[in-house]
Amino acid sequence: MRGPCFGDSDVDAADADLTAQHPGEPIGERIVVTGRILDGDGRPVRRQLVEIWQANASGRYIHQRDQHPAPLDPNFTGAGRCLTDDDGCYRFTTIKPGPYPWRNHHNAWRPAHIHFSVFGSDFTQRMITQMYFPGDPLFSLDPIYQSITDQRARDRLVASYDHDITSHEWATGYRWDVVLTGPAATPCEEPR
Repeated sequence: MRGPCFGDSDVDAADADLTAQHPGEPIGERIVVTGRILDGDGRPVRRQLVEIWQANASGRYIHQRDQHPAPLDPNFTGAGRCLTDDDGCYRFTTIKPGPYPWRNHHNAWRPAHIHFSVFGSDFTQRMITQMYFPGDPLFSLDPIYQSITDQRARDRLVASYDHDITSHEWATGYRWDVVLTGPAATPCEEPR
């Protein structure tokens, strides 16, 4: 990914497979994450740019500010993008990220998560949120997750394991829809 993109010609289908961006296989559990981007009335949000970024299987981001002593994976960059189709569907192939320590408080660890960015009709409508995995034992200790006081809203941040997406001996599958507006909106990060 070199910079912002604005249409089909700027996004390659290969951008959505984070496991195939390098000559070798990344380390970790391969997963498929798919779902729909919807408006507040449940209508599909078509042809929208969806970007993800995440830590590797050891809980390490590739950027210089990440000082976690876990190893970097030379075959995993941790960033991908795609455009939703006419039904508002997106699909990524990646590896399951690991939890990682952060210096928010003593013995603080972030639950495994994937960051999502969804653009509306222009960059001023960007929504950033995080997708978590079911049953993570770190939920109760994570101030970011716990800052959402409504349990139903918190639940909307957790993907569902989906055996129909899972591929035999290849990848486990997760389904996660993002609702952009309305009372069932996916919680998002506040703009800075």
